[in-house]
Amino acid sequence: MHRKKGERFEVANRLQGESLVRKSLLRGFEDGDQIRLLPDLNVVKVGGHGIMDYGREVVLPLVQEIGNLSREHKILVATGGGVRVRHILDLGLDLGMPTGVLAELAGKISEQNAIMMSLLLSPWHGVRIHTGDLLELPMLFHMGVLPVIHGTPPYGLYEQPAEIGFIPPHRTDTGAFLAAELLGAKNLVLVKNVDGLYTANPHTNKDAEMIPEITAQELLEMDMEDLVLEPKVLEMMVYSRVIREVKIVNGHKPGNVKAAVEGKRVGTIIKA
Repeated sequence: MHRKKGERFEVANRLQGESLVRKSLLRGFEDGDQIRLLPDLNVVKVGGHGIMDYGREVVLPLVQEIGNLSREHKILVATGGGVRVRHILDLGLDLGMPTGVLAELAGKISEQNAIMMSLLLSPWHGVRIHTGDLLELPMLFHMGVLPVIHGTPPYGLYEQPAEIGFIPPHRTDTGAFLAAELLGAKNLVLVKNVDGLYTANPHTNKDAEMIPEITAQELLEMDMEDLVLEPKVLEMMVYSRVIREVKIVNGHKPGNVKAAVEGKRVGTIIKA
């Protein structure tokens, strides 16, 4: 390679000499195709606060439903945290922990739930996997495995500062969304303890009305005080390449997850 003094080393390519932030350059790749590793995958996120914390009365029927579904559909189960996340965040906030440390602490709880869920799903070949194992899923499904992953995305200590307060903005709903987007999944189902998205918290406001369908942008513009899912999911949906809708269903009602996976109308659909 010959170069003049003061010139940078370059390798000929379409991005040669670019800063990678020039908008017209980025737009030139806007229509590029993204490979879908598992286009028939269903990511089912089981809430910690809405499902796991209720114990066997709610969890075991849902395990049976997901296990039976896995015999006919490819399913990746992602687990949330729940009441123990609230406890550790409360302690961490009281002690002045940085947002990144809070993210690390909260992630340990969803990992515990992933271990328990994978053991409960063992009759259907449930296996707990780690975030680094996602690209192994095509092989694991070929082996008949039902994978279970904890939902906390691996930002860890590098979690971005929260827009309001200190609680980590990327939590388990966001992690499930990012996994589904990466893998090119067909469905993302968030399993909660309410029938869907409401105009207010239906547990505390009897006048709350259910919203059967809405776009992510419309929901962001409503700037609601409280939401049944993490706002980061909505922000990411606006720019999603693969996941064009997110389904919210009530896991306390048998058959809802099955209906959502099979494409039937149930709960709330948030469209990108």
